[in-house]
Amino acid sequence: MKREENNLFLLKQILEIKGDHPYWGYRRVWAYLRYRENLPINKKRIYRLMKKYNLLIKKNIKLKACRTPLPSKPKPQKPNEIWGIDMTKIKITSWGWLYLVIVIDWFTKKIVGYDLSIQSKSKDWQNALNKAINKQFPQGIRKHKNLSLVSDNGCQPTSESFMRTCNILGIKQIFTSYNNPKGNADTERVIRTLKEDLIWPYDWQNPFDFQQALDEWINNYNTDYPHSSLNFKTPCEFENLFALYTY
Repeated sequence: MKREENNLFLLKQILEIKGDHPYWGYRRVWAYLRYRENLPINKKRIYRLMKKYNLLIKKNIKLKACRTPLPSKPKPQKPNEIWGIDMTKIKITSWGWLYLVIVIDWFTKKIVGYDLSIQSKSKDWQNALNKAINKQFPQGIRKHKNLSLVSDNGCQPTSESFMRTCNILGIKQIFTSYNNPKGNADTERVIRTLKEDLIWPYDWQNPFDFQQALDEWINNYNTDYPHSSLNFKTPCEFENLFALYTY
């Protein structure tokens, strides 16, 4: 009887998590319960419960990744060494398209800057980059000489004004090779997570409501989203721990 009660309690917790993150599989659900809710729960138990109540994510067998040899991507060794920048668009039913530019730190997975606008011009990409710099380097970026920015070869990051801005700030630009889907994969993966949690499950009608929800989601992502690649720490936790042990 006690086990059944515990299962009902766990199921309630799982349903709450799935309500906010409908595309999460059992591993992410388990990681959140274990490392954010501090529940000493076995991963297999979460799998059994989610399978029993049809809460697992089904694999899309139509998707087959390209396995041909591709150029390797750079790997950061510390925070604020390699950032990635990319853009996605969001359909607001009664409004039109909004364009979201995101900048992430590849080492900590932290979203360090973003900009939401009705266009996708070079200045919008620069706004996202400037917000990231102001947040990560409140004392100024001049003393930091080793920041690289990875992007695709689109017209915005290759524009004269954007490249001039990076040059003035001392940021080295790295452009992904053509037909290389893994070149900016870290940044694109964060955008996919945002779409799964915030964009695809809802029919947004108002850009102002979406902006507020976006601000809240990014804050939660940085402070309450455990990553397996970070030993199940959140991006902010991992960043703070690195600073604690290196300074």
